[in-house]
Amino acid sequence: QVQLVESGGGLVQAGGSLRLSCTASGIIFSINTMGWYRQAPGKQREWVAAITSGGNSNYVDSVKGRFTISRDNAKNTVYLQMNSLKPEDTAVYYCHANLMRDFGGGYDYWGQGTQVIVSS
Repeated sequence: QVQLVESGGGLVQAGGSLRLSCTASGIIFSINTMGWYRQAPGKQREWVAAITSGGNSNYVDSVKGRFTISRDNAKNTVYLQMNSLKPEDTAVYYCHANLMRDFGGGYDYWGQGTQVIVSS
């Protein structure tokens, strides 16, 4: 089985920073793309950032220049450094990974989510 576990969420004032971590564990051959999504109260889940196995990253426009995604392939871990946080960033953040667990192809997995609250 495969599990994704997030950590690093919390309460921070506007302008502050947080660093989220997500580690994949289980029977894994390799991890393709890893990323982060978030869901604010009363809103649909939105994609935030993603990073390929080769280190190429992309971001939603609203976090461009403020958030940085990175990964440590040896640890099967992805990070999201969030700077200059705004109240609009308040949401539950979910880790996502597309990985190879066998030779059948890629599979999608999700973490349980970690709460980020940015106060004004």
